[in-house]
Amino acid sequence: MNREYPSAVLERAVGEFSKLPGIGRKTALRLVLHMLSRPEEEVSSFGRVFSTLKQDIHYCKVCHNISDADVCDICANPKRDGSTLCVVENVQDVLAIESTMQYNGLYHVLGGIISPMDGIGPQDLQIASLVERVAEGGIKEVILALSPTMEGDTTNFFISRKLQPLGVKLSVIARGVAVGNNLEYADEVSLGRSIVDRIPFV
Repeated sequence: MNREYPSAVLERAVGEFSKLPGIGRKTALRLVLHMLSRPEEEVSSFGRVFSTLKQDIHYCKVCHNISDADVCDICANPKRDGSTLCVVENVQDVLAIESTMQYNGLYHVLGGIISPMDGIGPQDLQIASLVERVAEGGIKEVILALSPTMEGDTTNFFISRKLQPLGVKLSVIARGVAVGNNLEYADEVSLGRSIVDRIPFV
């Protein structure tokens, strides 16, 4: 049987690493060979972390961010501004906005954006829980911080239609973030300024 590598075990390991986004087979091979050069306990510890990842990671029952407990540190922090809610597509966007240190409110992670081409509709996202959360009261402004793409704009429009009857202020991040870019790839200065200079959603 023809194999690309001298070991079937090595080949399987390279195959698994290359399934990760942005990792080609050359990079995967380099990572596997690096792991082979490390002490056995270090490699075992690496494996244990990932083998328990799905079991040990929780999602905040309030905002759906990744958490170690039922409620994440941001939602549980009494120093955060509970009257402002920033709606984002995914966990990476929370991390990106937090890194700017320009926002002190709460978040709501949708888990994606509406994309009919990919078979993702409103029912597949955390939109219903967002509406329930706003309806409970206490939130004065909802910032729609979705990526400035056609799908992001479609999702913004759908959410705005759901929230308008609740009388909450709606705003979107300023277009300091280039149209068509994913939020997680924006530089911290542009992203921070887009949060600070947010504009009313109309």
